[in-house]
Amino acid sequence: MALLEKRLQVLLDDERFRRLESESAVTGRSVGSIVRAAIDLHFSTAGGGDARAAAARRLLDATAVPSAGVEPDWAESKAAVVAAGAVTLPSKD
Repeated sequence: MALLEKRLQVLLDDERFRRLESESAVTGRSVGSIVRAAIDLHFSTAGGGDARAAAARRLLDATAVPSAGVEPDWAESKAAVVAAGAVTLPSKD
């Protein structure tokens, strides 16, 4: 990968720059390295928002309650959890 160097001035308020300097001191990385990593994270070239949205859909699908939106009764849920793991849960009150 060829590196094309371009210099850019970015204006930051004092608080944001202090946060960058603090992170730099803690991690031993340069301020520029931290900024580049933040840009890479925010503007992902691997599909970015589409990939995150798909992952969120998979997570929601995996945790969906098959009862079409009707929440199970608390007493039944509690009894099932207690029976499955011998766990003591607090009462609803």
